[in-house]
Amino acid sequence: MGWLRGNSELDLTLIPVSDERDILPEYRGTDVGDLLAYHNLGMAHRKYVDAGLLIGKCMDHRFQLRIPANFAYVLRSAGANLSMVNFDISFAVAVAGVRNICVIGHDGCRMVDVIANREAFVTGLVEKAGWDRTRAEAHFDEHASGYSFEDVVDHIWLEAQRLRESYAGILIAPLVYSLDDHNLRQIVGTGQTATTTNRVISPGS
Repeated sequence: MGWLRGNSELDLTLIPVSDERDILPEYRGTDVGDLLAYHNLGMAHRKYVDAGLLIGKCMDHRFQLRIPANFAYVLRSAGANLSMVNFDISFAVAVAGVRNICVIGHDGCRMVDVIANREAFVTGLVEKAGWDRTRAEAHFDEHASGYSFEDVVDHIWLEAQRLRESYAGILIAPLVYSLDDHNLRQIVGTGQTATTTNRVISPGS
């Protein structure tokens, strides 16, 4: 799978979920655990009136989550970059009753090294949207660096860490979606247990 872990400087592990025992202890009994059970394990959908979960995910059309109606608020942004929607997140937490947040990226994300696609981006806006080239170049140069990253897993982990600093009372879960098997994986960092009930998950699983 194209997780782009070759140049990573972070000690991160991907934990697959093929059984309820694989769900990390801190997620069990929460909306995060239910998300993993709904999407990966096909758990029967319960009925919801109010959502307690916020999902921040990439805008890519190639993956959809298998979740019940009214289960979660969903924010979609290129590369699951949520820095541009801080007010939206704060409103969901402060007013809408969100108690858990999942940040979800995926392999094959087109925001990986998006800086290298400057010419294609500029030319596309000029030819398809009728932009002036100077305006298109300025638009790219102003925004692209805020979206570009080299490693999907690292990026999602760091985005989750940023949110943890802002919302210390909220459970924040970094996850990645595989375009190959269409399942979610949990990201575990240094100092966080990768032990699940009755078994231990090893790196690279």
